[in-house]
Amino acid sequence: MDNGVVRINHGSDVFVVRACSNDDGADLLAIAGEHSVEVFRVSPPISERVASFHVGRRITALAWSPRSISPSSSDDWVIEITAAASDFSLHLLTKSSTSSENTFAFGGGLSGHHGKVNDMCFCGGRDQDNARYVATVADDKMLMVWDLHPALDISSGIPSPDRSMGTDAPSSPQPRPQPTAYVISFPHPLVTVNCHQFSSKDFLVSDCRGSIFLTDWRSDPEQSEQGSWKHSSVIELVEPHALAKSLMGISSQWTGFAAWRQDNVDIVGATYGSRFSIWDLSKPQGGKPLQTGISFPEGGHQFRWCPTNPDYFAVASQCPTKGAVIHIHDMNYVHAQPHVINIAPRPHRVRDFDFMARRGNPALAVAYGVEVVVFPIGVE
Repeated sequence: MDNGVVRINHGSDVFVVRACSNDDGADLLAIAGEHSVEVFRVSPPISERVASFHVGRRITALAWSPRSISPSSSDDWVIEITAAASDFSLHLLTKSSTSSENTFAFGGGLSGHHGKVNDMCFCGGRDQDNARYVATVADDKMLMVWDLHPALDISSGIPSPDRSMGTDAPSSPQPRPQPTAYVISFPHPLVTVNCHQFSSKDFLVSDCRGSIFLTDWRSDPEQSEQGSWKHSSVIELVEPHALAKSLMGISSQWTGFAAWRQDNVDIVGATYGSRFSIWDLSKPQGGKPLQTGISFPEGGHQFRWCPTNPDYFAVASQCPTKGAVIHIHDMNYVHAQPHVINIAPRPHRVRDFDFMARRGNPALAVAYGVEVVVFPIGVE
């Protein structure tokens, strides 16, 4: 892989890589490792680091704020990311054209998660609130929706000072109020959480046993008891093979990665063990998938829809004996042989990957070892 390929060496093992999906930030890529998060502007064949945040703990999840704007798109650019660390703490990372890197910690101690945070995302929809709320899921079986700009400072019990979502620092800085969380508990550890650009009230949550929940987190707590997934879940999808194996005590090491197709609110994809599945919410079928197939017999790891060519999705193998390998599938031909991309030989494995959101030929950002490689699909 040479033409149009960008290689980034993070200096330590990379555990999470996330591409910004905003139209004005489509060339931004966040890379997280043992202690820090770096943000790069990727314009093949070069990359430029635009921000670096020291967190001091291994990063387990990242999410881009809808407010983020690349320096390529505007002189008034903004970098805003949330990160989860291995000590279960959460961090809001910000930098702009007028301010340097800032790290704001929240969600620690008794108010936050008590298990590894596996995934996070901002609220969907297109209103201003989509940058106010961020959802996190963890091994502690909790979905938490955090209000980053609460109207009440819970530490003092008094209303928070007016706070715009802009990045300009106030003339007399005041302590930022701690975000508050709305909590929904589930029966089993949670693996992924997704939002959708067409919905501000729903999150798609997957667990480790074969269930995916479409959850209305804005439902009236007076009518739907807070903390109960049964009342907040609109639809429950199931992957029968994964569910059967979990009930028999046969669990897969890498399972439960679900993704919501962003151009169609009805299409959901996931990988559980060796199988991938696709659901069409307009054809419920009792929660069973519309289509299934096998990508990696030894077990797939992660499922991503391509934002620029929506019929494409990718599944990675995390088995070191296969090397760092990704399969690209076409939803219209799920039983056809996938396009196989060999990134690196064994013992390397794909730690994480994501599709870049820039228009044109679809491009992948793949993390393995200390490196991230960004390349267009079809260039090998």
